[in-house]
Amino acid sequence: MYSRTLQAPGQSFFLLGPRGVGKTAWLKQTLAEALFIDLLHARTHSRLLADPSRLDEMIPERAPSFVVIDEIQRIPALLNEVHRLIEGRKLKFALTGSSARKLKGKGVNLLAGRALTRQMHPLTLQELGNDFSLTRMLTRGGLPQAYDSPEPLDFLHSYVSTYLKEEVQQEGLVRNMSGFARFLEAASFSQGCPLNMAEVARDCAVNAKVVEGHFQILEDLLIAVRLPVFTRRAKRKTSQHPKFYFFDAGVFRAIRPQGPLDSPSELNGPALETILLHHLRATNDYGQLGYTLHHWRTPAGQEVDFVAYGPRGFFAFEVKHTSPVRSADLDSLKVFKADYPQAQCILASLDTRREHEAGVDLVPFESLLADLPKRLKA
Repeated sequence: MYSRTLQAPGQSFFLLGPRGVGKTAWLKQTLAEALFIDLLHARTHSRLLADPSRLDEMIPERAPSFVVIDEIQRIPALLNEVHRLIEGRKLKFALTGSSARKLKGKGVNLLAGRALTRQMHPLTLQELGNDFSLTRMLTRGGLPQAYDSPEPLDFLHSYVSTYLKEEVQQEGLVRNMSGFARFLEAASFSQGCPLNMAEVARDCAVNAKVVEGHFQILEDLLIAVRLPVFTRRAKRKTSQHPKFYFFDAGVFRAIRPQGPLDSPSELNGPALETILLHHLRATNDYGQLGYTLHHWRTPAGQEVDFVAYGPRGFFAFEVKHTSPVRSADLDSLKVFKADYPQAQCILASLDTRREHEAGVDLVPFESLLADLPKRLKA
């Protein structure tokens, strides 16, 4: 069990994150005295689904410090009871969820400020400590079971299959599962790229509206993210397409078809970007830093992988799976710096040099991950 950076709030909270990131294990370690109610347990689920008011009966009169309800999205109606018990019995709840889809439904009680929202992400360099290996994270990702598994690819393929069966098929989110599986493979070729909906639709032989719905499902299930283009006070025309990522490098590799025509850079480049993105998201969310994350791209093809903009700072990050860094690798960041001189521009690569050139910091990739909390909190 790795020590996680996330800190538990002192009041009721939602804890959201994809399956397998370690939400339940963290809660059992952090809130060891809490009462745990697992909605993945068939009998518990059936009992509360039939009558949500039974939740009150399951909590002893001498209330524990916290009541944990695992996978709250399976019975959204329970949130009305949670609301009532927070008000009436002054109980504190930790409510985990691996899907935001049902929680966004019309009429769902999200407790109107009575519960904070926290996010959990795959393991970070800070959490792994001496166990961190960039090579291992590039191939396995940061899900705890995949990172430590003797058979990581078997675990990851099973993970993807479980999501398809339990979250997509059982919930009836799509009618054509084979079509959705083809969509997942097509989407994996968009990892780290501006998203062209029409192109993905052609690749998986469905119309663009269906593809848009499928991408929304991935975001609702918390296993993918679309980064909007940074346009604040833009001095030149920019692309309008968001950039797409599966949330974890290992999950991306498990979905992406591979063959003899695939070069290592086609996988390692997007995987390296994914690792930085999940560290950016984790650092931002765990520290409640308030950054919004974007990408930047001009019609001429100049692009910056990630832009972090917020009350604490303004950063532009470019990732290169190369060594050594060439002068041409800095071109896009130089253009961005000319438009936004306030931004701290950083190029992270496999090069071991630390240099500063034309307003751009050249930083080894692992060093950037290690320094990221300090940079973003400054």
